[in-house]
Amino acid sequence: MSLSKITSHQDYIALVNELIEHDKHYYDEAKPVISDFAYDLKLRQLIEYEKAHPEYILPNSPSQRISESATEGFHQKEHLTPMMSLANTYSEGEIEDFIKRVHKGLEKKQVPFCCELKMDGTAISLLYRSGKLVHALTRGNGKVGDDVTANIKTIKSIPLELSGKEFPDLFEVRGEVFMSLAVFRAINEQREIEGLEPFANPRNAAAGSLKLLDSREVAKRKLNITCYAMGEGQSLEKTQHGTLQFLKKMGLPIAKPPYIARCERIEEIMHFAERIHEERESLPFEIDGIVIKVDDLKAQQMLGATGKTPRFAVAYKYAPEQVFTQILDITVQVGRSGVLTPVAELEPVFLAGSTIARATLHNQDEVTRKDIRKGDWVAIEKGGDVIPKVVMVDVAKREPHTKPWKMPSVCPACHTAVVHKEGEVAVRCPNPRCAGQRVRRLQYFASKHAMDIEHMGERVVEQLVDKGLVTRISDVYLLTEKELSLLEGFKEKSIHNLLESIEKSRNCPLSRFIMALGIKYVGTETADLLAEQAHDLDTLMQMTEEELLNIEGIGEKTAQAIVDHFRDPEHREEVELLIKHGVAPQKPKKQKILGHAFAGKTFVLTGALQNFSRDEAAHLIKERGGKTTGSVSKKTDFVLVGEDPGSKYEKAKELGVDILSEGQFQKML
Repeated sequence: MSLSKITSHQDYIALVNELIEHDKHYYDEAKPVISDFAYDLKLRQLIEYEKAHPEYILPNSPSQRISESATEGFHQKEHLTPMMSLANTYSEGEIEDFIKRVHKGLEKKQVPFCCELKMDGTAISLLYRSGKLVHALTRGNGKVGDDVTANIKTIKSIPLELSGKEFPDLFEVRGEVFMSLAVFRAINEQREIEGLEPFANPRNAAAGSLKLLDSREVAKRKLNITCYAMGEGQSLEKTQHGTLQFLKKMGLPIAKPPYIARCERIEEIMHFAERIHEERESLPFEIDGIVIKVDDLKAQQMLGATGKTPRFAVAYKYAPEQVFTQILDITVQVGRSGVLTPVAELEPVFLAGSTIARATLHNQDEVTRKDIRKGDWVAIEKGGDVIPKVVMVDVAKREPHTKPWKMPSVCPACHTAVVHKEGEVAVRCPNPRCAGQRVRRLQYFASKHAMDIEHMGERVVEQLVDKGLVTRISDVYLLTEKELSLLEGFKEKSIHNLLESIEKSRNCPLSRFIMALGIKYVGTETADLLAEQAHDLDTLMQMTEEELLNIEGIGEKTAQAIVDHFRDPEHREEVELLIKHGVAPQKPKKQKILGHAFAGKTFVLTGALQNFSRDEAAHLIKERGGKTTGSVSKKTDFVLVGEDPGSKYEKAKELGVDILSEGQFQKML
């Protein structure tokens, strides 16, 4: 990524102001406009100028302070010892430079280091007095942070009272609050259902959750924490390794042993970094690198700190895979609930294993904030959820006379005037019979987490709606060979495959059928809860708001939405027609199969299975106490292989992971 060089003091002031604005987006709003990598490059450029011109350094420069500001609605308190932020490195050479500085500062040639995961979350400080949690503070400006004690207490892994007796009277613990990828995806799915802006990544979701004023809402976000240090000079141990074990003994959550390493040489550090990078995709949470710390705590104190960063530690961050391409157009997609979403139509470009031709721009606010325009050259990255996103615009390449993009005043699908309610980010088409909404509702109905109708992708759905073959969801189960032969590119095999998939979907699990109905606020987790509690569709449709509220995990908004959905005559008629046309949702099994060979085992699925959809296979594995992940690693127990398996099959052979054919899988079931 190229950056224009600072050539004047005015350029320097402009960059300071730009970085201050980015800090505001990152820390205060939890909505960064550029990637961490792009920010770090700009910050380095700033620091280089300041080194050359120390007389010009501004006191508010981001290089001189930690930039998280106080949040309205929270009291601020002082940290017992200052909370610093780590300097970032991106190459082996930069780590070597760090090691040389450590050797020079300590006047030693051999220094042991402790390497740990760099969790992609938000820093927190916990203060215990006489073993009891007194308060929890955000990093803030490093000296003073927001008191988020009530919110932190919702994290179940944090002990309100420490175990053991060997701790100082005042005991300050440092940790990182994070959100698991599974929770992050579920929350974003729910936000999209509600027409809210999805979180960009788990870090933003965790940071935003901690700043909520209602701790009951925070509890629903299922945050987690890992603890990694004590306040300076407080540890009763001599090393960072010892400190971690001490924290564990006190009942505090720490990283597990495979994710901690004691290294002395650069080769050992890089080996640890590369191993973690390989396992990164299979981790249940996001990391953005590793942290390298001098292991000896006395040596840490001797090295001290400079400005806002310690001299005894650095972060080694994995540089994101990023490519530049051009936005050919900005189109608008109509969602199933009528929400209009701008989409960047890109000059196709290969990134992280696939060709990217489109990227969501989320909403008008996002487009305006990043000033994204048709014809712009932009940097594309894949986020933690492998969704392509536009991270920055190369304004230097922008053609003159381009205009800022604006959301259309009418729906692009049905030409109805759009509505924008005050206080909402979303712009909506209010027409329930809009063809665009019908297409999205049918896509949603057929998707993997709903009815899982294979071979019914976006283009097929669009044709079914355009040709009038499907005007309501239940029409799917009336489709004939003759009708499907009208679809472009549909021959005998395509027709057979789609009809077979439709037939197979008739006996779906009740939870997936509930999902497919598209009830407001109901995501996969809520659908599972409803299926487990109601056991059958008739019971669910008759449940009162009071009965629904008695189900743990279902709140007032969701309960009301479920009752309203089944009160609507059109929705009830749709369910009746689906049942009439042969859809028979399967009741959930009452208990898991205990003591099974799959219990505690990790599976990866690849290739096309003949007798199961992937979701069905994953459900059977989960039912028997196992779990599935998306990528193969040394921790994978089995790879279930169907027809035309991809790179996961090759990786399994390379690592010596047990490979199961579909027949072997069925025997083990």
